[in-house]
Amino acid sequence: MLRLAAFAVTSALTAAAAGPLPPLPALGRLLAAPDRLTVAVSATGNPRADGQYRLECNPAAGTHPQAEEACARLEALAREGKDPFADPREELCSMVYGGRATARITGTWHGRRVDSEFRRTNGCEINRWNELEPVLPRGRA
Repeated sequence: MLRLAAFAVTSALTAAAAGPLPPLPALGRLLAAPDRLTVAVSATGNPRADGQYRLECNPAAGTHPQAEEACARLEALAREGKDPFADPREELCSMVYGGRATARITGTWHGRRVDSEFRRTNGCEINRWNELEPVLPRGRA
């Protein structure tokens, strides 16, 4: 019994001397809520694009017509340090009208809640929409 206690103390001291363990980056993703989004699109002018879709990533699944491509696009934006669901910032936008299309994306992405609206009412909003293709359907001007 004394040997077992000595071994435990020696092991603990050796581990402490080696320094802290490196963080496990994947652990945060494992503990986070899965990426599950609901994409509701309307008034695109294309009846096949309008509707409500479920998108799950890692692995790609759901009713979204381009689930794999949509998940790949979201991951590419994340690698670039972009938040695809951030509220649009105040800026001067060209007065270009891209149509009546609207979309709302809700759910969970990278462990945080998402509730974001998209439209094509000016140049900034059109760019924001286009940035998310194919999560959102191709816009028509």
